Amino acid sequence: MSVQTLAHNEDEKDQLVATIGPVWDGNEVWLLTAGGAMFASFPYWYASLFSGYYLILLVILVGLIIRGVSFEFRHRVAPEKKQTWNWTLTIGSLIVPFFFGLLFISMIQGMPLDGEGNMSAHFGDYVNLFSIVGGVALTLLCYLHGLNYIALKTTGPIRERARNYASAFYWVLYAGLVVFAILLFFQTDFFQQHFLITLGLLVVIVGLTVLANWAVVKGKERIAFFASGLTLVVLVVLLFSGLFPRVMISSLGAQYDLLIANASSSPYTLKVMSYLSLTILPFVLAYTGWSYYIFRKRVSHTAVTEGYK
Repeated sequence: MSVQTLAHNEDEKDQLVATIGPVWDGNEVWLLTAGGAMFASFPYWYASLFSGYYLILLVILVGLIIRGVSFEFRHRVAPEKKQTWNWTLTIGSLIVPFFFGLLFISMIQGMPLDGEGNMSAHFGDYVNLFSIVGGVALTLLCYLHGLNYIALKTTGPIRERARNYASAFYWVLYAGLVVFAILLFFQTDFFQQHFLITLGLLVVIVGLTVLANWAVVKGKERIAFFASGLTLVVLVVLLFSGLFPRVMISSLGAQYDLLIANASSSPYTLKVMSYLSLTILPFVLAYTGWSYYIFRKRVSHTAVTEGYK
């Protein structure tokens, strides 16, 4: 989304795309891996989640598709047609985090899940104040993480502009975190079920946000990037630790909650999946790390200075 919000001319947009172009497709493979692992390890959770959130997941898939093809098409079309693909790249990049936030926040609030794992939800179950706040907050977190990545990977005016934007948007994020914490207290049972770990993880999220903000101001781009990345990791830990031992909450009654114990595959399947993960995952991580290492250098700014501010 930074292509349309951060760059001031086509050369800067090319510079931004070049920072992520060599590695974006490898990043999205992890989503497919997560879906496959979920199907094998927790088939009942997979069935309830993917059927109940079919439309939202379809929108996320469309966002991923138009984002992916935008990288390729904008590289091959005539210069005057690039703007169309710049917009589809921006729209796709906005759709994915917003609807993921909508999905996970509505899930932790509780959905109308019956004893057979079937979800009969209405529009208001998916889209409500808390889920919208969650979608906006996750989009903002991803945008800030992207700004920190751009500051780490570029030179020239884009680099300075990314730091300035991040410095301003972190203050918006602080307000968003306060609203998120209040709604988490009133709209979920996380504090009732896991008070200490929920409070502790919220404190960690705030601490990492402050650290990232400080690092942006001080020009310590690597610290800012890793701090914002860890913020996203801790947010995922917060959501699933609050759900534990459930994987989905039923708003129809606690007796219909989908638990880890009854949503998982057989012990033999879980054992095989564990062995496969421990065998294959190190190679995948090594390959991913090597890809980022190969493209570790900053993307230089162009000689064009017209329009820079």
